[in-house]
Amino acid sequence: MNFFNKVPSSFYKLLASITFLLVLIGVIRIFSYSTTPVTDDEKYGEYFREKYKIFSVNIPNDLNFSGEQVPLQDFEVRERIDREFLINTYWQSQTLLLAKRANRWFPVITPILKRNGIPEDFKYLMAVESGFTHGVSTKGAAGFWQFIPSTAEAYGLLINDEIDERYHVEKSTQAACRFLNESFKQFKNWTIVAASYNLGTNGMQRQLDKQKVSSYYDLLLNEETGRYIFRVLALKEILSRPDHYGFVVRKKDLYPSVPSTEITVDSTICDLTLFAEQQGLNYKLLKYFNPWLRSDKLTNPDAKKFRIRIPHKSVKNYDALMKLADEEVKAPALIEADTTSTVK
Repeated sequence: MNFFNKVPSSFYKLLASITFLLVLIGVIRIFSYSTTPVTDDEKYGEYFREKYKIFSVNIPNDLNFSGEQVPLQDFEVRERIDREFLINTYWQSQTLLLAKRANRWFPVITPILKRNGIPEDFKYLMAVESGFTHGVSTKGAAGFWQFIPSTAEAYGLLINDEIDERYHVEKSTQAACRFLNESFKQFKNWTIVAASYNLGTNGMQRQLDKQKVSSYYDLLLNEETGRYIFRVLALKEILSRPDHYGFVVRKKDLYPSVPSTEITVDSTICDLTLFAEQQGLNYKLLKYFNPWLRSDKLTNPDAKKFRIRIPHKSVKNYDALMKLADEEVKAPALIEADTTSTVK
């Protein structure tokens, strides 16, 4: 008679129960090990080395700014670009914000650059200059393009107690294009032109003459200008191919363009709160879409024409705005209205 036939069935049930219990204990231990804090120093060290990984960043072999090659064979240049790739890859919150904001502002900026013959790579200067915010530097530079008052006025931007066109994205971009084109006539090199936006054309020319070189990558410059082009290059690469650097950015995560109209006014507006209400929005939104209006009124004794942007009514409903943004892909984000207001 087979030995196994003599084993009572209760034994198999007990064996199955014991096996199940051992498996359950093993699962619980694994789960506890992976989810609860490890206080023992040795175990903590093992866990840290096993679970926590930080990767170095691959730098593209063919890296260029506006078609001008970066000399990555130069070890010092390569290490400087490596620094900016690491900072912008692992400063995730800031780079994600730039990606989100760029989706709204690049479509506004890029056509202006193109009309003025400026390479598209210059749109990344705005990301470096201001992060698409209207901050003010310690030197008094303001707006997306960070103009100081004297330079802004030299390039046609109006600044007074009630108006500051450094905060007007389109007009300040046009002014930046004028500067960049003048700089290119002088240097004949877009990389140096970009660096001169930070240092100034006179300062850049002095350094080129003093150091007797012709390439930005051969210059010894101050910390800010010395990092400037490398920061631009890193953001260009990461924002162009975020998935290659570990950023998962869904379309719905990006900030959409906001379709709007422009109303032309040629008279004084004594109360911008009342004016906003008459346009179907509040004072906060009026200022958000027209940050160049720096006061609560617009005094206009000379009947000068100003164009005030009024957002589409969907701006208060995010889902509707996202839907409208999808519909506007094939159409301009800005719908111009040549109406004249005489609101007092």
